[in-house]
Amino acid sequence: MSTNISKYMKINRIEFVVTWQCGGRCKHCQIGAQINKSGSHFHVLADYAVEAIRKLSTVFEIFSVMTFGGEPLYYPDVVTAIHRAATECGVETRQIITNGYFTNSAKKSESVSQALVTAGVNNLLLSADAFHQEHIPLEPVLRFAQDIVKVKLPGAFLHPAWLGAEEDDNPYNTKTREILERFGEIPIPISRGNHVFLGGNAAEFLGEYFAGEEVNLEVDCGSIPYCDPLDMVTSISIVPNGDVMVCGFVIGNIYRKDILGIVAGYNPYQHDGMRAIIEGGVSKFLAYAKEQGVAIDTSKYRSACDVCHEVARQLASFRN
Repeated sequence: MSTNISKYMKINRIEFVVTWQCGGRCKHCQIGAQINKSGSHFHVLADYAVEAIRKLSTVFEIFSVMTFGGEPLYYPDVVTAIHRAATECGVETRQIITNGYFTNSAKKSESVSQALVTAGVNNLLLSADAFHQEHIPLEPVLRFAQDIVKVKLPGAFLHPAWLGAEEDDNPYNTKTREILERFGEIPIPISRGNHVFLGGNAAEFLGEYFAGEEVNLEVDCGSIPYCDPLDMVTSISIVPNGDVMVCGFVIGNIYRKDILGIVAGYNPYQHDGMRAIIEGGVSKFLAYAKEQGVAIDTSKYRSACDVCHEVARQLASFRN
């Protein structure tokens, strides 16, 4: 179904940061600086999100729609509207990442679980580990796990974050194993391969576990986990205020402009900062930013992504 609407985008995945609000303050959170930040919108506006899914599905083969946050189930009506639209558009994977703590009401926990099934969610990753349970009570999470099993939500997994390899012996992994044992009588499998990435809060709070790893500012951004090359984008994110994000760059806003117009107008080579990254990595982006009067102390950061995102934020790049 993909057309030539954009030379630089072949979108197959849409991510919605439903809200920045969250009850956790996890030390490994990749978007920790954004959590619970104030703004004009507490959550993505459902009607605009649904319209974006429907329109993008007419020109791209979208196989994945994901909702996360913050804690997306603070706004279950928004989440279910998004996944209902994805189901109607034939999107294969309708995924949510949640920490499972959005209510203390057993009745609401069960009703939201059923609503997710009805909306067509077929992949749920339930975060439970030493990082989340440092601030989030376990009992409501256990109840929610029982509820999603009860309503037969397909593709549900516990999704613990491991510091280093799963078998590594450190205080966080030890605590995570203890927490997972509490789920022992609930028939829900554990996902594999979720490891803490050195970025966001992890760079600030867990840097000692990554000692000796130097920040490579020459790295090709397309080779970094969860990143696309800027000139061949397969995934976009839409955040609560309507901004459409490609990595750390805002390329438009669905509350102000049609999503297809945003996609059609995307050309990273017409944006000096993006072009610098494509041609020379983060180091060239830093040089460009310095020419614009923006300079940061890179020694404060532990990943090329964090450096890039901070520079992009300061430049307020590509904002429509």
